Amino acid sequence: MASQISHIVYAKKYFDRLESEGLNDLNNVKKLFVPNEKINRDEFILGCVFPDIRRVDKTIKRRDTHLKFAPLDLNFSGLTSFDAGWKFHLYCDMRREEILNRYNFYSSDEKSYMKGWAAKLLEDELIYDEYNNWEKIGNYFNNPPYENIKLNVTQETFRLWYAIVAKYIEKKPNDKIMSIFLIKQLAFPDEVEKIASAVKELRKNEKVVEILKKVKNEII
Repeated sequence: MASQISHIVYAKKYFDRLESEGLNDLNNVKKLFVPNEKINRDEFILGCVFPDIRRVDKTIKRRDTHLKFAPLDLNFSGLTSFDAGWKFHLYCDMRREEILNRYNFYSSDEKSYMKGWAAKLLEDELIYDEYNNWEKIGNYFNNPPYENIKLNVTQETFRLWYAIVAKYIEKKPNDKIMSIFLIKQLAFPDEVEKIASAVKELRKNEKVVEILKKVKNEII
């Protein structure tokens, strides 16, 4: 699974590809690459970072936000812009793991919780500069339109999550920014230091860095 900056960068990559293949000519788009021609990009990006909201509310289970769409492909016809972004998040999570496994990212060492989280954060750091309008997204996330998502997610929780993400994406992540982002998520209070240490170790590993960059190049 990717973290929030990566999901936004991959959304940009999706839209860039649509433009390069011809958004208005669906004959130029591959079979499983079907856009909703009325997609609102802001709402799509809002949706593409939504599923991890469960990290700030223990009553929201992973299955509630990560088992919504089947099959997981890039066919967004008939979906709202928000739901298309939500589905895109799940698709990218799946594709990312396929790519990491193909390059033996976890190899002989166990697929540890710490390594997995450290890789997500390092990935955010590595590709942050692929997007150049973070301020606009941050402003949007600080006042997001509340979506009727048919889950037990209060408006307070909804706005809290996007405010946390808005703060995280303000600047290119460093050790301090990553740690603050983790601290604000209920799942991590006792593990922040261990994850931050794992990020520092992975950052020095040239093979790891190379593989994480391949994810960006191959995910869409």
